[in-house]
Amino acid sequence: MPTVRIRVATRWASVVLVLAVLIRAVTAEETGLVLLVQPLPREEMPAQTFKPLADYIAAITGRVCIIRTPPNFPAYWEAVRHNRYDLAFDAPPFTDYRIHKFGFTAIVKTPDTSSYSLLMRDDARSPDPMSLVGKRVATLGLASIGTLRLNALFPNPYRQPVVVEVSTSDDGLEMLTARKVDAAFLPTAGLGKRLRGRGGAIVLTTEPIPRLVLSASPRLPSDLADKIRSSLLQANGVDSGRAMLRAIGIDFFDATTNEEFANQSYVLKGYWGY
Repeated sequence: MPTVRIRVATRWASVVLVLAVLIRAVTAEETGLVLLVQPLPREEMPAQTFKPLADYIAAITGRVCIIRTPPNFPAYWEAVRHNRYDLAFDAPPFTDYRIHKFGFTAIVKTPDTSSYSLLMRDDARSPDPMSLVGKRVATLGLASIGTLRLNALFPNPYRQPVVVEVSTSDDGLEMLTARKVDAAFLPTAGLGKRLRGRGGAIVLTTEPIPRLVLSASPRLPSDLADKIRSSLLQANGVDSGRAMLRAIGIDFFDATTNEEFANQSYVLKGYWGY
C-alpha cells in the first residue's frame, strides 16, 4: 500500500511539473505589453484618449497592450526611472533620458510640435528673463514639461522664479492680467488669440520639439519593434489605422531616430535620481 501511494504522489508531481512548464511557456508567449503615457495638461487630451493607440498596437503584435499613466509628473518620473514598461509615449526629454539610461529606441513621433512662450504685461515687459528671478511665474503644473523648460532658462538653482501652478492657459493669462503673477510660461499653441485685449506680449518662445515620441524597450524583440514602427508609419493607409489616428488627434506618424532627441534630457537634471 505505501508503494502505491508513492507512485500516485510521483505521478501527481510529474503532472504538476508539466503543467507549470506549459503555463510558463504560455505566459512568456502571451505576456501583455505596458505602454507608459505621460500625464498631459488638463486642457489637452487625457491619457485614456490614447487607448485606441494601445488597441492598435495590440492588434499589430497579438499581445494585450495596457496603458499606464501616473497621476502627476513626480509620479511619472518615478515610473520612468523604474523602467517597468515596454513602450513609452511621451515628450522628447524623457525619450532621450531612457535612450541613454536604458537603451530604448525611438520608433515614431507625432508630426505636431510643442513650444512654450514667456509672456509679460506690456507695462512690465523685459527682454531679459533674468528680470523674473524671485518673481511669480504661472505655468501648467509644478513638475510638468513646462516647468522643466522654464527652469532650463534659469540654470542657477539659487536664481530662479517662483513657479505658480495653474490648470489651464486661460487661468495663467487671467492671473497675469490681474497682476497676481509677474509673467506666464505657457504652451505657445493658441496664445495669439488668447492674448488679444489682455495687454500682454510674448517675450520669448522656446525651440519647437516633437510633442510626443513612441519609444521601445530593448526587452521588446527587435522584429516586434520593427513591426510596430512600420505599421504605425503606414497607419494612414488603412481604415483601422485612420480611425486610430483620428481618435488620438493626429493625421499620421513620422519616422524618427534616437539622434533627433540628443541632449533633450538636460531639462531633467534637476530631478532627484537623474
